[in-house]
Amino acid sequence: QALTVADAAVTKHRDFASISVTAEKWLPINEVSLSGLKSYLSRLRKEGYALIGLEQTRGAVSLETFSFPPRTALVLGREREGIDADVLGLLDGCVVIRQRGLIRSLNVHVSASLAIHRYAHQASTGFAGSR
Repeated sequence: QALTVADAAVTKHRDFASISVTAEKWLPINEVSLSGLKSYLSRLRKEGYALIGLEQTRGAVSLETFSFPPRTALVLGREREGIDADVLGLLDGCVVIRQRGLIRSLNVHVSASLAIHRYAHQASTGFAGSR
């Protein structure tokens, strides 16, 4: 329903514009500072959202087998750093994109695209299954 970023000015950056291909014009953009992220996520949980992180961490479930709750807030980390440890503790669960080989990392925008595609596919089929 919306994209939430730490600094909405990022949407004006040339790199962002080239990746988003004007999608930001059709999707609400929320700005939440890093210092306000925990309270923002707590508010989303109170509104009925499941907080699901996209992170390579212990206990993460493969994106291929994960069943998203219909009301999901997908939490992404920063490039190279991932989701902060104190934020990981707030999440209801994490999904991971399984990979093979030496390089076990995808850019955050690529990972987000894969997860959103999976969510949209499940939404189109009625969110069958359970986590």
